[in-house]
Amino acid sequence: MASNKALVPEAKEALERFKMEAASEVGVNLKQGYNGDLTSKQAGSVGGQMVKKMIESYENSIKTK
Repeated sequence: MASNKALVPEAKEALERFKMEAASEVGVNLKQGYNGDLTSKQAGSVGGQMVKKMIESYENSIKTK
């Protein structure tokens, strides 16, 4: 079952900033709080950008080891 609960609660603010940054990069205007008025395409774009950046970060981390 999916959960929207952060595994590390202390990271909540950083994750929120990360989401806002990813949204800005794909041209989606997020607001603080409820964003249920986004289209599926917009929400998917934000999520996809977040995943892309996480994979890129991981690849860079293993490249430097």
